[in-house]
Amino acid sequence: MQRGYLDHLKAFKAVGRERSFTKAAAKLGVSQSALSHTIRELESRLGVRLLTRNTRGVNPTEAGERLLRTVAPRLDDIEAELASLRDFQDRPAGTIRISAGDHAVRAILWPKLKRLLAAYPDINVELVSDNKLVDIVEEGFDAGVRLGEQVAKDMIAVRISPDIRFAVVGAPSYLDGRSPPERPDDLVGHRCINLRLSTHGGLYAWEFEKRGKELKVRVEGQLAFNSIFEVYEAALAGFGLAYVPEDMVLADVAGGRLRRLIEDWCVPWTGYHLYYPISRQTSAAFDLVVDALRHRR
Repeated sequence: MQRGYLDHLKAFKAVGRERSFTKAAAKLGVSQSALSHTIRELESRLGVRLLTRNTRGVNPTEAGERLLRTVAPRLDDIEAELASLRDFQDRPAGTIRISAGDHAVRAILWPKLKRLLAAYPDINVELVSDNKLVDIVEEGFDAGVRLGEQVAKDMIAVRISPDIRFAVVGAPSYLDGRSPPERPDDLVGHRCINLRLSTHGGLYAWEFEKRGKELKVRVEGQLAFNSIFEVYEAALAGFGLAYVPEDMVLADVAGGRLRRLIEDWCVPWTGYHLYYPISRQTSAAFDLVVDALRHRR
């Protein structure tokens, strides 16, 4: 189709349906002279007469009637589809894929996102729970979640949680008859429940700090899991000591089901951050997800 045809056909449709240049010009918001010029140009390009003018008004010719009957409805469909696209400006939609660890998904992302998703049914969110460090660009994610210290410098990072503190805990049934550890080095004499990290396939070394001194302890025990929640449940069942986020065990510690140990070596870490590439083109749906997750003190 030659350039300008759509505008010319739209003008012809208005005149043909209104049977009046005056009414059609008012509907289109143009002058009568400009509209007459547009129709003459269309007739010239097509090589046929489309309208006849007389004292009673304007009437389509046989060719004009055919054009109104066949083309005008298609123009209506095109205009309706273009108008429907404006709905996306008012109704955010789309799928957002986020990679995060299981604790972040259950403790932070899902509690916040379920309120957003109830209000915006056209926004879809896929939460992929994995404890490995994911290349979100390579694996097709819109964003990832890590502790603040782990976010690469070339990413935009948005804090989504307060600082996080881990806790060493054990059930009374496990500690009965055993000397509780008083410092991280004492853990080597205990059965501990390991967490396997998918990134390198290795077991997580428990990290501690006191007065600026940092320690990493590789523990041993009968069990290892790749989910922090199974680690917690095994500790609750008395299979050994666990090192888990503090919020998971506060109620159990208060209720006497777990006992907290070497607390003075467990310092807060920078909380979870949602991160995504600086170059990412955001959408209304993505912006709403980020805002819903943003930590507010």
